[in-house]
Amino acid sequence: MWWIYALLSALFASLTAIFAKIGVSNINSNLATAVRTVVVLVMIWGIVIARGEAKEITSLTKTNIIFLTISGIATGLSWIFYFKALQMGDVSKVAPIDKLSIALTIILAAIFLRETIDTKTAIGAGLIIAGTIVLLLK
Repeated sequence: MWWIYALLSALFASLTAIFAKIGVSNINSNLATAVRTVVVLVMIWGIVIARGEAKEITSLTKTNIIFLTISGIATGLSWIFYFKALQMGDVSKVAPIDKLSIALTIILAAIFLRETIDTKTAIGAGLIIAGTIVLLLK
């Protein structure tokens, strides 16, 4: 079942790139990021409230809060740089290069979370890195 959610995530991420490229044209990329962030904030809190999940906020630990805050900062910085890249470059190049994050995540998961990288995952990460290099070549 997890793979269905992963495929839906990929679908909506691809739509995000297309809509963001159109939405960021002729405006400040930071403003575009701020607008997008407000939309995400309203949408996800609407879902949490509608599903009655807001009451679980009291179960957050100090560790949850610290790491979710750090994750939020990383997400914000990622979105700022992504929108600036979309504003300046072709979405067909920016989006795939942005997905280098997949290979970086695999490497960082091995280092910090001590996850095992099997051969198939290592080859996949290597192909992503190689593809990114190809896209960066002039």
